[in-house]
Amino acid sequence: MADVRRCPWAKGELDQTYHDHEWGVPQHDDQKLFELLILEGMQAGLTWSLILKRREHMREVFSGFDPVQVAQYDDAKKAALLGDPGVIRNRAKINALVDNARAFLEVQREYGSFDAYIWEFVDGAPVQNAWQTIEDVPAFDETAAQMSKALKKRGFRFVGPTICYAFMQAAGLVNDHLVSCDFYKTPGRT
Repeated sequence: MADVRRCPWAKGELDQTYHDHEWGVPQHDDQKLFELLILEGMQAGLTWSLILKRREHMREVFSGFDPVQVAQYDDAKKAALLGDPGVIRNRAKINALVDNARAFLEVQREYGSFDAYIWEFVDGAPVQNAWQTIEDVPAFDETAAQMSKALKKRGFRFVGPTICYAFMQAAGLVNDHLVSCDFYKTPGRT
């Protein structure tokens, strides 16, 4: 789209496509929620642009982000992943991938879906913020801190408050498009 006003972080083509079609769009598909939670954890200490560049490969080698399959990864599979240059080769993050899949499945068993559980943190509806500048957007908020604490208690890892807030933004639990952004009123429109 020509002359599109975007949030200032969406600079490269991958960032812009993600910003325009996914970021801030309310997500209710459990497998997609699992993917976003894993990707946000993988991003810790790195750039989101790097994660987007490796996303398709990670989707392929992480069994399409199917938590049932990922939960069954053994030491040999984890070692193979650590040797794959197309993923984030961090032992703690690879171990967390498997632990998080197992915790995710437990939440699904208890609540019927991860969606039902995670959306309770925002009372079932996206939080609509009205930030003027990128500096106004917080690294996390009280809801993200509560989510982090609850997820950690359930055995999730790499789910600190900042990661949880980024997940909330990605999954549309919170709309943090700036008011000047063309996607502020309707995230994900094309």
